[in-house]
Amino acid sequence: MSEKNAAIIIIGNEILSGKTRDVNTTFLTRELRELGVRVQRVTVITDDIDDIAQTISAYLKAYDLVFSCGGIGPTHDDVTMAGIALGVNRPLVQDRVLLDYLKKNYGPVLNAAQLKMTEVPEGTELISAASLRVPVLRFKQLYIFPGIPELLVRKFNAIKERFREAPFYLVKLYIVLPENAIAAQMHEILLQYPLLQLGSYPKLHKSDHKVVLTLESKEKPYLDEALQALLVLLPDDAVVKIER
Repeated sequence: MSEKNAAIIIIGNEILSGKTRDVNTTFLTRELRELGVRVQRVTVITDDIDDIAQTISAYLKAYDLVFSCGGIGPTHDDVTMAGIALGVNRPLVQDRVLLDYLKKNYGPVLNAAQLKMTEVPEGTELISAASLRVPVLRFKQLYIFPGIPELLVRKFNAIKERFREAPFYLVKLYIVLPENAIAAQMHEILLQYPLLQLGSYPKLHKSDHKVVLTLESKEKPYLDEALQALLVLLPDDAVVKIER
């Protein structure tokens, strides 16, 4: 089954310096997974026009969906729009619809900092929603979000249904043995079912299990078949719980 992949670009010196905790990645990866979208890459870059341009240009060629977060405010270090424009070889232009939105929010006369927020790469689309004061910005498959977590969550939730794909099916196995005791079985099941997504997560302080295995697939029959095959491979009484 075909599926969309995605990349997330976190933009901000404050993330790379450790001044601000990155919660946007956790939110977006979780939400996109629940929507059936596979996130294949997360990148954190500086507030640098050339860095942004190079990353945007490369990711638009490589991924079905790209999400940028941060750097679209009114201050000197908000250079995301300029970076995107450079990366897609389009000029920055003032969007009249966005200008009207900002005038409704800030008043009829905007200062230079506010006017900066009306400039977008030529060809940018505005996606409106009843719950949003200002639309979400999109250039092709790139969705441009603010870095402020509360605003990002609000904007993403307003449009997230457009990203929905077939769901991932997940099964968790709770194992009483350590990883080294079941490594051969994990290797074997992936030889038999190469499309299975198999994860292994040791638990250091659990009295009833030592490892949680996760099996994932978008094809439920494939997942069910792989699960049964793995249960045959594992030692007797190795699995203490199966969770779907």
